[in-house]
Amino acid sequence: MKYLSLLCLIFQTSLFGMNIDGFAIRYNGGELSILNQQKLPSEAEWIDVQTPEQMVEIISTLKVRGAPMIGVSAVLSLAQMAERGLSFDEIEKAAYLLRKARPTAVNLAICVDRVLDAMRNGGDYRAAILATAENIYREDTDLCASIGEAGNALIQPGERILTYCNTGSLATAGIGTALGVIKAAHAQGKQIHVYACETRPLLQGGRLTAWELEECGIPFTLICDNMAATLMQQGKIDRVLVGADRIAANGDFANKIGTYSVAVLAHFHGVPFHVAAPYTTIDPNCPSGDQIRIEERSPDEVRGYGKICWSPKDAPVYNPAFDVTPSSLVTSYILNVGNLSLEEFLQEAR
Repeated sequence: MKYLSLLCLIFQTSLFGMNIDGFAIRYNGGELSILNQQKLPSEAEWIDVQTPEQMVEIISTLKVRGAPMIGVSAVLSLAQMAERGLSFDEIEKAAYLLRKARPTAVNLAICVDRVLDAMRNGGDYRAAILATAENIYREDTDLCASIGEAGNALIQPGERILTYCNTGSLATAGIGTALGVIKAAHAQGKQIHVYACETRPLLQGGRLTAWELEECGIPFTLICDNMAATLMQQGKIDRVLVGADRIAANGDFANKIGTYSVAVLAHFHGVPFHVAAPYTTIDPNCPSGDQIRIEERSPDEVRGYGKICWSPKDAPVYNPAFDVTPSSLVTSYILNVGNLSLEEFLQEAR
């Protein structure tokens, strides 16, 4: 579906007094809309957001997702409250509500805390909220561009790259993290080919990444998650690029469930495995992956999708949304400050 015009290297926005016309989020004069990612790729439905409670529901049901994007969405919801003249106490209460919408991705808490700090510094708290929200949005677009540049330096012409989940313009305010690297390499004519894992149970790779790649004209092949091992065994994968929802101070990181499996496979087959993320995904207060709280989600997500059920109706289910990959399996960290080894990352995380 070509219903949106996507510039795959330079992500253009219009920011004039809190007017944002983004790929998956829009804000204009206090009116906030979110592209419903649950309906993609078959339908482009925009949700008009009216309250922070509605935004919590949108975040928790994955209508908006991706660690950077949920942080941006939450602070724009607070900006909307400020533009509508709500009181300090009302906005502060909403901030705490939004902060708890999803527990694993650290960007959400970091972004909301930045707004809380700004509004508590005295002066016009509404103006402070608007300025901080705009800065967070702008910053994420810039961080994505820097990540794309840093990762692109690694990519060789003709590489076959495996990616997992969705890490592009649906998951961030900019071109993306891991998918941003891929977009940058494609824009330079490196003739890469992407293998996109479908990403069970909610198929973010099949529904969202495949759709973004098609929009960008990037050659890709969609695979079931359990096909990654065979492709590596056959020598058809040159590099793995994934994103992150929280990176601990020791380099362990949480990402969509199944990432750890891909990392183990890459290590066994000698395939470079990289995690791409902005500094806002690093949690220096989390010593290791053991301390990352893993969100568990509804069993219905595993039993079927939409109106289709492929298991007994009451089948017992274990459904963690994320897993933790140890730093020992990471070849390098592609951050907005550059491509870092574990030792360099540990210095940066301090």
